[in-house]
Amino acid sequence: MQVVEIDFCDPIAAAGALRGLPYLTFLDSAAADGKLGRYSFVAADPFARFEVARANADWVLCLKTLLRRYQTEPLPGLPPFQGGAAGLFSYDLGRSLERLPEPLFDPLGFPDLTLGLYDVSVSFDLAARRAFIISTGFPEISPQARKERAAERARAFAARLRNQGRAPREAGRISLEGWSSNFTRDAYEKAVRAVIERILAGDIFQANLAQRFAAPVAADFDYFGFYCRLRRLNPAPFSAYLDRGDFVIASASPERFLKLEGNRVETRPIKGTRARFKDGLVDSLQSKALTESRKDQAENVMIVDLLRNDLSKVCEPGSVLVPQLCGLETFASVHHLVSSVTGRLKTGLGPAELLAAAFPGGSITGAPKVKAMEIITELERYARGPYCGAIGYIGFDGAMDTNIVIRTASFRAGTCVVQAGGGIVTASEPAAEYDETLDKARAMFAAFGAREFA
Repeated sequence: MQVVEIDFCDPIAAAGALRGLPYLTFLDSAAADGKLGRYSFVAADPFARFEVARANADWVLCLKTLLRRYQTEPLPGLPPFQGGAAGLFSYDLGRSLERLPEPLFDPLGFPDLTLGLYDVSVSFDLAARRAFIISTGFPEISPQARKERAAERARAFAARLRNQGRAPREAGRISLEGWSSNFTRDAYEKAVRAVIERILAGDIFQANLAQRFAAPVAADFDYFGFYCRLRRLNPAPFSAYLDRGDFVIASASPERFLKLEGNRVETRPIKGTRARFKDGLVDSLQSKALTESRKDQAENVMIVDLLRNDLSKVCEPGSVLVPQLCGLETFASVHHLVSSVTGRLKTGLGPAELLAAAFPGGSITGAPKVKAMEIITELERYARGPYCGAIGYIGFDGAMDTNIVIRTASFRAGTCVVQAGGGIVTASEPAAEYDETLDKARAMFAAFGAREFA
């Protein structure tokens, strides 16, 4: 293992310097707060790829076996991603874990799973303002060959970073026009009422219903420039930028899905949203209304119970706790209620089993999860693709951190898709639920230079 400390810079500059390499993955704590957003990571040019277009349950064992082949011990005092697998787990990967219906439409066909195996990571400690190149030397296994490759790769990445210049600025075309949705306002409100009917019938307690906005993408669209603008307008602790050649994802997610450090597990579900206002008094009233909303608290508590159940499948008995319930957290464009659920992973289990037990995140499905996902597929009709899946890393040392893919633009085949949804319960008002989807999508449309969807 080769570790080289380099001059600290804005991680976006490092991502810009490495974007000429294939399979760029940028895990970006754009809203650094010392607790949730302390680290950022840039990786590119993986030595292997693990991609599955349409997965079955074998992916869990395959991923576990692949990671075990390159197992390492964590290096203390360094940022936690020290080489490993990083990339996307699409929402539709959930159909490999449960018997679920196929969506009616899947025009873009995003893969269920796409991970790069990275021997080199450029890692940033934003609190200490330190940066490192960590080079593992994989896929070489013999000590001498691995040592030589680690040194060679560290030198190559250092040379690219030295030539980075300034952090890239927004340049080129980043505006999009011609947005459409899979729902009209009337249709979305009708779908909300349909969910409420299913709740009253005893089928579910809650379901997350999203609308899908799509627009054509010009040939000269500047994907990285767009992400630079998005992270500036809507900084979030679990942001990400993935460039896979045939698709690009730009995410400004505020939500952690699963973190694994040693045997300690954490998930941080978001349920409950209010739009931000420039007027300080109005904004404070919005946050107060959210914290006092029995409907939003009920949504959050339901999902906390679901996640407690998910974690209990793989955690030590009695170890699953809720250290934070319905805490208020404020972001650039919205206020949220956020809870924290923790546990201790059972001996012998690792990140692959943890993902399989909890995927996809309960905060973006509903409860009970499988039935809620059936209803989501029936009403939304379109495959969600990356939306509501997870982006993050699984280290060769077993560490993991992933987000929930929300506040995200997904680009493929000349099309951009932005999705936004909310949890539906019996107290939901259809018009207000539609407006909430627009509140959540507003920051994304602003990054495209539009005030909102019209």
